[in-house]
Amino acid sequence: MSSNDFLTIVLPALNEEEAVGLVIKELREAGYQRIMLVDGHSVDRTAELAQKEGVKVVLQDGEGKAGAVRTAIREVNTPYFLVMDCDYTYDPEDIKNLLAEREKYDMIIGARTNGRSNISLVNRFGNWVITNAFRYLIGSTLSDVCSGMYLLETEVAKNLNLSAKGFAVEVDIVSQISMNRTVGEVPISFRKRIGKQKLSRWTDGLKIFYSTFLLARRYNPMFMFVYLAFAAGIPASLILLWTILEVLMRGVWNSGYALFGGMLFIVSFQCFMLAAISVLLKRMERRIESRLRRV
Repeated sequence: MSSNDFLTIVLPALNEEEAVGLVIKELREAGYQRIMLVDGHSVDRTAELAQKEGVKVVLQDGEGKAGAVRTAIREVNTPYFLVMDCDYTYDPEDIKNLLAEREKYDMIIGARTNGRSNISLVNRFGNWVITNAFRYLIGSTLSDVCSGMYLLETEVAKNLNLSAKGFAVEVDIVSQISMNRTVGEVPISFRKRIGKQKLSRWTDGLKIFYSTFLLARRYNPMFMFVYLAFAAGIPASLILLWTILEVLMRGVWNSGYALFGGMLFIVSFQCFMLAAISVLLKRMERRIESRLRRV
């Protein structure tokens, strides 16, 4: 079966007239003919150039990349679709590596392992922080949750309830799918972008980081509360131990430190209790879902 029968290449685009023609040309040369450009209300010739190349152009609903992805999910009618930023940073030759894993996973992410020097140092640090926060809070082993190239099974995507805005949409998608389904990664290349960068390093980075905590609370609260419990419990134990040693060895009672350590210990205990409750609720939710499927 030709990839054009089961795969749509989705290009979210906003003012990418410098790169759009070259990206479409490379996709066609790589054998991908079913291409959809989701235009984020560009004020340049992005949509016009894509239409001249015979590409289907859809005007996105909503704002930012999240709006583009939601629009794509609604419009796509092939079994799979691949999202790929329209700024020349991703190489169409890597798509075949994602397709090769499609039967193993419900979502495959292109992890940017080659050409990372083309990502600015600030962005690399931001990606590292966000990815590690995601790994610890969601309980994942993924290495690049912010990648702009990923393959999705359309039926799975249409059942998602995306609430994140802007560039945090990728984290939202991975969070939901990783809870009940499978997510894999394959290494891809990352090239120097053509045109002006849309992502704000600090503003969007902080928004994605904050969204990661909100998504962790929603989809896997156990991990989040466990880590918060340890974050409060370890310093509480050290402070209280030091306070006790001061009393035993020097006869000095540090009431302020003891109070602070006690408060941290209470916070830690409450987080552990919330984690336990989260486990019970999650098990109950899965039992209900299992019974509903049988009906």
